[in-house]
Amino acid sequence: MTEYQHEQMEALELVAGHLSGLKAADIDALKGKLADYLCFRRDVDTFLSTHFSDICTETCYQSRISACCTREGIITFFADVAVNVIMSDEIAIQALFSVLRSPQEGSKCIYLGEKGCLWQVKPLVCEMFLCEKAEDAVLKINQDLQNEWHMLKKREKTFRWPDQIVLFDELEQLFLDAGHSSPLMYLHNSPGLLRVKKAVGRKQ
Repeated sequence: MTEYQHEQMEALELVAGHLSGLKAADIDALKGKLADYLCFRRDVDTFLSTHFSDICTETCYQSRISACCTREGIITFFADVAVNVIMSDEIAIQALFSVLRSPQEGSKCIYLGEKGCLWQVKPLVCEMFLCEKAEDAVLKINQDLQNEWHMLKKREKTFRWPDQIVLFDELEQLFLDAGHSSPLMYLHNSPGLLRVKKAVGRKQ
């Protein structure tokens, strides 16, 4: 198991273990907290599937030209793991455990299966990544789509950029308050993101 797999496994075990001890009402409350974020993710998914599906299939999955979905190149925030586990059934969670326990071969992300990503709610970095070829083919020739993508990028920051109280920060804090910690809690241990908090007078 590589260091990357180990970190991913630890975070997955931590989240799954904690959630397994919660009551159904507590899980429902967590899902309620995710409502705005999941609405945003549906909007992004609709935009990408409508305008980029064909070119991304050719560039990433067929010719493998794109840098997306590269081996151990995917940055996952702790909140990504939490959201995904909250929204996954046991079969989907066990599929992640299975691939993380397996030797990693090839050049692609360990989570990339034959039918696409094994996550139910993909990491935000993955969802918002567009390679240069895709941007050139779609956004450069259509100002309206450029504007729409720009607005989605602005909405993204309202969930993960800690110049204000954001969902990703709140989810990390929820687990910290329960006595858990993970290297993937970047909003509490990344020097750069801590400086963002400090600059706006937020508690670190």
